[in-house]
Amino acid sequence: MQLKIVEFPDPVLRRATRPVTVFDEALKVFVDEMTIVMKDDDGVGIAAPQVGVSKKVAVVCFEGERYVLVNPVIVEATGTQRGEEGCLSFPGIFGEVERAERVVVECQDETGARRRHEAKGFVARAFQHEIEHLEGKLLIDHFSPMKRELIRKRLMKRK
Repeated sequence: MQLKIVEFPDPVLRRATRPVTVFDEALKVFVDEMTIVMKDDDGVGIAAPQVGVSKKVAVVCFEGERYVLVNPVIVEATGTQRGEEGCLSFPGIFGEVERAERVVVECQDETGARRRHEAKGFVARAFQHEIEHLEGKLLIDHFSPMKRELIRKRLMKRK
């Protein structure tokens, strides 16, 4: 399967995702392909809806570490941080977003093994961003209505 980044306003980005129930070789291949697509586009995180698949799967790669988040849930979030974010589904769009400084995520990996990741700073930000994708929430949802409309018009001109 040749995966490609899905860009806004594709409706798959807003769809609720389904939990993963089958942990097989196909899932492992899918996670590897998502990782390749993400790295090819110079990303640090990617969620399944960004490649057109409505499943609860995300990948974050940072400083040589790959985190595979299958059926992730943020079980703890503390502190706040503000920082600029971009998104592979919104090429060239960046904006300030407030997030928790530290999160604890419970999930499974691509083999089905249960995982618990505690992250802070940039990795916590990336986890939150990708998990929001799995809920149909997008980067622009953090922006003011006026900024969202300007971005929407700018992206529509590209089409």
